[in-house]
Order: sequence, then C-alpha cells, then structure tokens
Amino acid sequence: MKIPFRVDLSKEVVAITGGGGVLMSAFAEVLAACGAKVAVLDYNEEAAKKVAQDLNEKGYTALAVAVNCLDKQSLIDAERTIESKLGTVTTLINGAGGNNPKCTTDNEVMQKNLDPEVKSFFDLDEGGFRFVFDINILTAVLCSQVFAKGMIENGGGNIINISSMNAFRPLTKIPAYSAAKAGVSNLTQWLAVHFAPCNIRVNAIAPGFFVSNQNRSLLFKDDGTPSDRANKILSHTPMQRFGETEDLIGTLLWLSDGNASGFVTGIVVPVDGGFSSYSGV
Repeated sequence: MKIPFRVDLSKEVVAITGGGGVLMSAFAEVLAACGAKVAVLDYNEEAAKKVAQDLNEKGYTALAVAVNCLDKQSLIDAERTIESKLGTVTTLINGAGGNNPKCTTDNEVMQKNLDPEVKSFFDLDEGGFRFVFDINILTAVLCSQVFAKGMIENGGGNIINISSMNAFRPLTKIPAYSAAKAGVSNLTQWLAVHFAPCNIRVNAIAPGFFVSNQNRSLLFKDDGTPSDRANKILSHTPMQRFGETEDLIGTLLWLSDGNASGFVTGIVVPVDGGFSSYSGV
C-alpha cells in the first residue's frame, strides 16, 4: 500500500468496523503503519483475524475482534476487549455498510407498462430496506454511542464515517443505499455539533466510484469490458477513471491527524474524480 505522506499516530488506538473488508483492511494497514494500535472489528471473525495477523506479522500492533455492530451488547463487549488489550479507543472508523439486492430495481426508471418479470420500485422488499438502513446508519449510531463514551472520558476523540457519492447524487436502481448514505452524511453533521463541546471531531469520507467485489459484476462484462452502467459513470467522471484505494489514503490520514485537521468537524469529503461537480453538460 502506497502511503502519500506520514503522520504520527503512535498515541492513537483505532477501532475500524467492517475491518475485514477490502477497503477497511487497507485503512487498517495505513493507520497501523503510521503507528496506531488498530482493532479490526468485523462480523466475519476469520476475515478480521486474517487482517490482524497480517498486520502483526509486518511488525504493527493489531487486534481482531468479532462483533455484531447491530447488537449493542456485542459492541460493549468489544470495547472492553479493546480497552484491556490496546487501551481506550481514540479514533472510530464506521466502515460497516453495504447494499442488498432485494431493494435494487432492474430498470433505471419506471416503465409505464409494468412487466411482471422485471423488478420495479413496487416490488422492492421492505426487509431489504431495513437491512440497508440498519447496516449503514444504525451501526454508525450504535458504534458511536459505545465508543464515544470512552473518548469523552479520555478528553476527546475522532469519528470518521464512510458516506458515499450516493449521498450527493442518488444513483438509479439503488434507492435504499442512496437514502442510507444520505442519512450517514446528515448523521455526521449532527454528531459533529453534538460532540463538539467534548472535543470529539466527526467527519466523513464519501468515495466516488471504486471497483470492489460487490460491484465488479455491475461494472464489467464477463469479457472484462466496461458495462453500459460503467460507461455512463465514467462519462460523468471528469477524471475519466474509477478510483483506487490509494486515492482515499491522503484524506484518511488528514482526518486522522489532529495536528492537521484539529479544527475540522462536520464535513463530508468527496473523493470522486469530480463526479459530484459535473452536471453532465
């Protein structure tokens, strides 16, 4: 992982939810390389252990913690484990999130003649909506409730949420995910105001379009060429490419370092190649 610049995080204890995933595991490695003690939290215990083991083998300090971010007691238990082994969490990265195909339409816009073979807005599953709202918004709420208490007792802290370009400009087909990420951005601002007297900064990173295991099949055909949807995305991205994980690291380090962003709170930083600035004409 290429690190664009170094910051001193040797006094930081970082908890990263969704830490077993591709993006959050990269975040964990970068922060650990800058000296932070990193707790890798994930529902998938094996994934968390793999990330933590890799970091420890590189000489960093990491701890794998199995946790259900929708279960407050599970989070409380995780916080106690981290406290006993690494110390009080000073930075929380709310990386848990995702979409659900049950609340994804087949067509970008509604057709006047409904086809029973095509999943329209009227066919979207309410359980899918609840899942997406819970995994994106409720996890951020519960994790912040549990870990911010220790930050207050410790004199301050830092919360970084993961929003999305969908929060700025909702994408077609995925109404639940777009609405949920808009909620994450709004929650970020609310928490920033609420915790400001306690010296807790709250900001968010809003990635643009990055190729992941979740969206690869939507962006590329079987032969490896871009799909129609991918071409549409690229045509609305002034930098004419998808983002790479390394593109997020500079923003992550800036927000993680209180010396660099100590007076920054309540913002959502787009890292999107200009997508949110382009009207299409």
